[in-house]
Amino acid sequence: MMTKAAVRTVIALLLFATSAFSADTKDFQKHVDSLKSKLKDRGFTVLIETPFVVIGDEPEALVKRRSQDTVKWAVDKLKQEYFTKDPADILEIWLFKDDASYRKHAKEFFNDEPDTPYGYYSPHNKALIMNIATGGGTLVHEIVHPFIEANFPAAPAWFNEGLGSLYEQSGEVDGRIHGYTNWRLSGLQRGIRMGMIPAFKALMSTTRNEFYGDRTGNNYAQARYLCYYLQQKKLLTKFYKEFWTNQKADPTGYGSLQKVLGRRDMAVFQREWEAFVLGLRMGE
Repeated sequence: MMTKAAVRTVIALLLFATSAFSADTKDFQKHVDSLKSKLKDRGFTVLIETPFVVIGDEPEALVKRRSQDTVKWAVDKLKQEYFTKDPADILEIWLFKDDASYRKHAKEFFNDEPDTPYGYYSPHNKALIMNIATGGGTLVHEIVHPFIEANFPAAPAWFNEGLGSLYEQSGEVDGRIHGYTNWRLSGLQRGIRMGMIPAFKALMSTTRNEFYGDRTGNNYAQARYLCYYLQQKKLLTKFYKEFWTNQKADPTGYGSLQKVLGRRDMAVFQREWEAFVLGLRMGE
């Protein structure tokens, strides 16, 4: 039997949790109300899909379906594998119905001129801005970034983009999120055959500017298919946890990769990985 003091403690904790949830709910509702006022009579649907607010200019039923089937699904599955913290701020996900709407409203609302036809994450604007006509893959990719920002802010670009791009073609296998082969594969296979793909130590040591520099296409592909390999070997979640735990001593993740793989000779591993990638086909 609980003592009176224990009962009072439980009640206090419940009241605190309830008040904290109510405050969060009020913050979200205030944000939604402000957006609805701003967008009144413009054909937008505004929904709460914690930790995001979803805004779309497609028919309301379709926006609701995308919010549930893509946003909520991705958040739930990513948190199942990797993340314990939600982004600190309320973030908006804008789902524009076509390229014209995407470019028009990116300029109007954010003063942006997108350099990608698919969509992007703008930390400055606390928004994910999507041309949803291109599909939900980029949306899932971009959802990864604010979760990395909240949970692993020191993560290097190669891992941030490698993990994000893994899920730009994704589904569910045995109840878990699963990345499939995608359009980046053919370019990577070509690069391997031409001897253009660097050692993993070099890739993982790239600075942000280097990763997004002249070799950005190859860097994305190599990072993605390293994550894909780890996924296929059931080592990706283990690698994330190992890397996160040792991030100060191992800021690039190279030592964590060696440990998770159980490899000392990474040149041998790279040859095996390249053979693995060359054997892949689209749709796997």
